[in-house]
Amino acid sequence: MQNYLEFNFKIEPLQPWNEILMAELIEIGFDSFTEEHDGILAYIQTELFKEEELKEVHLLQNPEIAISYTFQEMPNINWNEEWEKNFSPINVENKVSIRAEFHENQNLPHEIIIQPKMSFGTGHHATTYLMIQQMLDMDFKNKTVLDMGCGTSVLAIFAKQQGAGKTVAIDIDEWSVENSIENAARNNVELEISQGTADNLGSENFDIILANINRNILISDIPTYVAVLNNGGQLLLSGLCFFDVDDILEVCNEQKLTLKKKLQREEWVSLLLEK
Repeated sequence: MQNYLEFNFKIEPLQPWNEILMAELIEIGFDSFTEEHDGILAYIQTELFKEEELKEVHLLQNPEIAISYTFQEMPNINWNEEWEKNFSPINVENKVSIRAEFHENQNLPHEIIIQPKMSFGTGHHATTYLMIQQMLDMDFKNKTVLDMGCGTSVLAIFAKQQGAGKTVAIDIDEWSVENSIENAARNNVELEISQGTADNLGSENFDIILANINRNILISDIPTYVAVLNNGGQLLLSGLCFFDVDDILEVCNEQKLTLKKKLQREEWVSLLLEK
């Protein structure tokens, strides 16, 4: 088990800034969150925390929002236990259920069963919801698919359930790779899963690329995604707040991508683009 720091952020007003703060904290290495009535608890591996990066978080410098925090060491935290206490099933359009094995079957047309090794906040729920919502209207039959920054590989699993052909799932974190292997087996689908980043993409091309990550990584990696995306292929993005959209679309326009569909849920956004 890893040693973690727990930060207790008090936020006034709470909405929508709690979700936006989580998005900014993810970019500097925080990976797990629990919502409180007056703020959030945020967790980061002790060895990854850099005080100077926290001080540069934009939201903490906004005079219109009152944010204070304290922190403490949390050695040997049991993330499975934390996750089970805080995670509830996701229901997308009454068509797709994303749940754990200990949750009751919702009897929807599609079901994905996952057991993450780490907890995650509702921001991830919203972006996962948006990605699945977009995927419901996409044609995956026999398409080659890349799930970049796969996390639990829930998107790759759903792509396979929708008829995708070869499906590759990549994440920078070892725990995500291990968890993806477990979740693929749990859902009886075959994925090619590996640890890495966009820099590890070779000459293999894809019909559909899924990337639910965050603004900075997407801005950096979109040109690489485009390079391995087939002509006429689709790039589906999320992990974005509404105020990130213009910057993302600027990069997409430079890469000659066409915006086909934009969805928003609370302050989170998903963009479907075509090459």
